[in-house]
Amino acid sequence: MPFYYNLGKIPHKRHIQFRKESGDLYYEQLFGTEGFHGFSSLLYHVHRPTMVKSVKEFKDLTPVPAVNKNITSRMLKGFNVAPKDDFLESREIVLFNNDLNIAVAAPRKSMQTYFYKNADADEVIFIHEGNGKLRTMMGNIPFSYGDYLVVPRGMIYQMEFETEKNRLFIVESFSPVYTPRNYRNNFGQLLEHSPFCERDLRAPSELETHDELGTFTIRIKKENILHELEYASHPFDVVGWDGFSFPYAFSIHNFEPITGRVHQPPPVHQTFEGHNFVICSFVPRLYDYHPLSIPAPYNHSNIDSDEVLYYVDGDFMSRNHVEKGYISLHPGGIPHGPHPGAYERSIGQTETKELAVMVDTFKPLKLTQAAVDMEDNTYATSWLDK
Repeated sequence: MPFYYNLGKIPHKRHIQFRKESGDLYYEQLFGTEGFHGFSSLLYHVHRPTMVKSVKEFKDLTPVPAVNKNITSRMLKGFNVAPKDDFLESREIVLFNNDLNIAVAAPRKSMQTYFYKNADADEVIFIHEGNGKLRTMMGNIPFSYGDYLVVPRGMIYQMEFETEKNRLFIVESFSPVYTPRNYRNNFGQLLEHSPFCERDLRAPSELETHDELGTFTIRIKKENILHELEYASHPFDVVGWDGFSFPYAFSIHNFEPITGRVHQPPPVHQTFEGHNFVICSFVPRLYDYHPLSIPAPYNHSNIDSDEVLYYVDGDFMSRNHVEKGYISLHPGGIPHGPHPGAYERSIGQTETKELAVMVDTFKPLKLTQAAVDMEDNTYATSWLDK
């Protein structure tokens, strides 16, 4: 994150002695990405964070393409993903390329028997249904409907749910996830015309510090392999930390839409960015106010990117039929636009209540068998006049 934050107890200077009341040292850890160049934080542990007792089972999670080269517009019924008790087992990758994975999940149970670390990717977890708490080694963040949870790679965490009805839309990014550069100044501060600001971002507010030795299971995803390791100390033993790299939450309901006299292009909805992709938020907003405006989006050619839209809530005026949890894929190479009648139907409308998350990738996406299994096969030809 492009702002400084601290939580708990820290010494007055980096890399110096920091002692417990007993006189023993706390153990300092640098937590960051991109070597020593990217954002980082310094954490202070009760015990050494390096005490591995054993390396046990592993499981290959490498996504397999069912459709490797795609030029077909597709609609996936994301709520068709089967609910499962376990958080990791419930995650079903539907689309992927070398830059990211896109998954849906319907976990029923909180993570209680193990901790998780994604060493491959930053994670953006969108909460479509459910509420609870993201518990991490850097503190806890309550979450609810409409929250994005941004979890840096390497973060050890658990998801704690309050009910068994949970729906998640997840982007795993193999590059760091940042706020949009066009909304930041040279020092990283979000600018006045940004649709959100630092006040809207929720950093960890509750730091758990467990002084416990024993056997603690941590599942670590590395190179698409899920490894299981046993640590000798509780991973949540941090007494304090400071820096620029930490998990945070941002509610899609706090995104302030940018509108104009004529239809605004998708970049005004941008919320996050990674290498070769962006994430955008479509929120309730006023329509264009030119006297001859057409609120529905104009037809546009997807030549350089695949466009994924995850439908969250509301009525989507550009589509004749869409439901919560649907995922549209409009691939690069062919144009797409409003369904027949939607262009004309939008004239005179003054506002929209739609809510959606869009992922635009600049490399083609592959479909897994899970995506094929939840597909509406009539979507590709749904622009034909009836």
